[in-house]
Amino acid sequence: MFDSLSSKLQNVFRNLRGLGRISESNVADSLRDVRLALLDADVNFKVARDFVENVKQKAIGQQVIQSIQPGQQVIKIIHDELVELLGAENAGLELSAAPTCILMVGLHGSGKTTSSGKLARLLQKQGRAPLLVAADVYRPAAMDQLATLGEKLELPVFVKRGETDVLRIAREALDFATANQRNVLIFDTAGRLQIDEPLVQELVRLRDLVKPQEILLVLDAATGQEAVNVATHFDQALTITGAILTKLDGDARGGAALSFSSVVGKPIKFMGVGEKLEDFEPFHPERMAQRILGMGDVVSLVEKAAEAVDLDEAKKLEEKMRRGQFTLEDFLGQLRQMKTMGPLENLVGLLPGGAEALKNTDLSKSEKEFRRMEGIICAMTPQERRNPNLLNARRRLRIAGGSGVKVSEVNNVLNRFNQMQQMMKKMGKFQKMMGRMGGGLGGLGGMPPGKFGR
Repeated sequence: MFDSLSSKLQNVFRNLRGLGRISESNVADSLRDVRLALLDADVNFKVARDFVENVKQKAIGQQVIQSIQPGQQVIKIIHDELVELLGAENAGLELSAAPTCILMVGLHGSGKTTSSGKLARLLQKQGRAPLLVAADVYRPAAMDQLATLGEKLELPVFVKRGETDVLRIAREALDFATANQRNVLIFDTAGRLQIDEPLVQELVRLRDLVKPQEILLVLDAATGQEAVNVATHFDQALTITGAILTKLDGDARGGAALSFSSVVGKPIKFMGVGEKLEDFEPFHPERMAQRILGMGDVVSLVEKAAEAVDLDEAKKLEEKMRRGQFTLEDFLGQLRQMKTMGPLENLVGLLPGGAEALKNTDLSKSEKEFRRMEGIICAMTPQERRNPNLLNARRRLRIAGGSGVKVSEVNNVLNRFNQMQQMMKKMGKFQKMMGRMGGGLGGLGGMPPGKFGR
């Protein structure tokens, strides 16, 4: 995500950290590189110019704090301005009406239908009762796609095949929602390869009928500042309430994300970061700024972990680990839980310095190794997973054949698992010992508060 921009800004920061003092000349040199990096990322030239000017004015007039190096202070100013440029703070959805109507609008191919499904999944997890409405009467495949997404999510989809009147579909969808206690309607509307007046007027009529609380423009992040031109046109015609940026997991240079709020004056509310339904996140300007500047996004990483991990199961697993009862079945569950958090590359990218580390690391090998380990464990019987001592040479040969690997790879997985078990037993004994000494690990084994205590 924004790899090129992030890399160039980090090069600028390396130079800034060496500043002995802040002067107009040395700040100007660094900011010229920042401006070039923004322009190369396809940021609107007026936005890039104003951004650099704002940073310059604040940096030159800044009183240098004694405990902070001058260069670090300039970096902090750039960070804060970047947050402002991205929209200052997360903007949630307006969901106070009953039912709430959300229009998903945009050009053909921007990802409206998939984003409709992703948004429905998110609202469902928040306790809402969404209804997906197939309001694209020109592309039959859109109705089929939305129906398929509804099946995956186990959510109702209002589809009226053969009907060409969008307003009639909308009226019947509203009646259906009332009758079936659905409190959020998500209208997947028609798109075009380019903006045309008939499309816009149809959307205006639909807007006037359903009176939506949200009109979300779905934009392909890879289109750069051209996406901002599209947004301006839609906003003038419909008065959009915000945007969803899609395909941020690809080679998006950042122009759309960094120009949108400043030019259009509306917030980016969500972003699509992958093809799966769960690859959808609220857009947090501060977190995005941290990612762009190579500072990571630990908050999002923790949220992903909290979503993937069942707390009750985690407590049971911790108790098993302490007692040395961790089995291959538990190990398999942990591998699968990690997979639900997304690709390893994405997770590492959320760590501070993770994006830089990924340049010299091929995590695809680790992903393949995880999949191979999962296949090996799945080739075992439940009894074997619970009691690895049963795995004699004959059984290991069968498992290798069942998972399509060599016996040596089966042995390698079992050796790793045994090492992990031994480590967990030692940790369990250590924690019991520390507990007997007075209060466990908190306060360093019961030492009184003081220089080395709490």
